[in-house]
Amino acid sequence: MEAVDQLASAGTFRVVKEPLAFLRVLEWLFAIFAFATCGGYSGELHLSVDCANKSESDLNIDIAFAYPFRLHQVNFDAPTCEGKRREKLSLIGDFSSSAEFFVTIAVFAFLYSLAATVVYIFFQNKYRENNRGPLIDFIVTVVFSFLWLVSSSAWAKGLSDVKIATDPEEVLLLMSACKQQSNKCLPVRSPVMSSLNTSVVFGFLNFILWAGNIWFVFKETGWHSSGQRHAQDTMEKQSSSYNQGGYNQDSYGPAGGYNQPGSYGQVGEYGQSQSYGQSGPTSFANQI
Repeated sequence: MEAVDQLASAGTFRVVKEPLAFLRVLEWLFAIFAFATCGGYSGELHLSVDCANKSESDLNIDIAFAYPFRLHQVNFDAPTCEGKRREKLSLIGDFSSSAEFFVTIAVFAFLYSLAATVVYIFFQNKYRENNRGPLIDFIVTVVFSFLWLVSSSAWAKGLSDVKIATDPEEVLLLMSACKQQSNKCLPVRSPVMSSLNTSVVFGFLNFILWAGNIWFVFKETGWHSSGQRHAQDTMEKQSSSYNQGGYNQDSYGPAGGYNQPGSYGQVGEYGQSQSYGQSGPTSFANQI
C-alpha cells in the first residue's frame, strides 16, 4: 500500500488522465464486457406438444444451448403422438466460428490493453525513449481496430442466425407430431438474448474506442514529430526568403537607380546641340 501511495504521490498515475492511457483503460473494461456477455451465455427454450391422445403428450420440452453455439450438437427428445415412441431431434446450425472469433479478439484486446496500460504507467520513460515502442503500439492499435470491426460484424450476423435457429416456432417445425393438425404444438418460453445483444453493442463500442485511439498513438510516433518538423522548416524557409528578397533591400534608396544622377541630370548631347543650331545658319550665310 505504501508503494502505491509513493507512486501516486510521485505523479506516476497522472498518465491515466491523458487520452492515450485513459482510452486504454476503457478498452480494457469494454473488452471484459464483450467476451463475458458472449462467452458466458447459456439459454434455453421451452415447448409443449399436446397430442390428441393425452397420454402421449409432453407439455414440458426443455432445450438448452450455450456458447459456442454448435446448435447441431444440441439434441432433444420429442413425442411423435404415435404411441409411446419418441424421436430424437437436434437444432440446426453451427455458429461457433463467428462467436469464437469474437471472443478471441476480445480476450487478446483485454490482455494487450492491460499490458499497454502497465507500460504507460510504470515504464513511460522507456516507452518514449525511442520510436520503436510507439510504432509497435500504433500498428497493433490499427490491427485491433480492424479486427474489432470484422469480428463484431461477423458476430452480429451470427447472432441473427442463432435467434432464427432457436426460435420456438422454427423448432416446432422440426417435430413430426406438429405436422398433424390434430396435435397442438405451442411455444412456452423463448430464450433470452439480451446479453448477446449487449455483446454486439460492446463489440462496436470497442471498435470506436480503438479507432479513436489511433490518433493519440500516432502522436507518440516519430512520424508525427517529423511531420511537424517538416512543416516548421518549410515555414522558416518561406519567412527567410521574404526577409532576404528584394522587398527588404533599399532599392529605392540612395543606391537605387532612380535616385542616382542619371543622364537627364547631366548635360548630355541634347543639351549641347545648340552649337549645331548656331553654326548652321552662319556657314550658310557665308556660302551665300
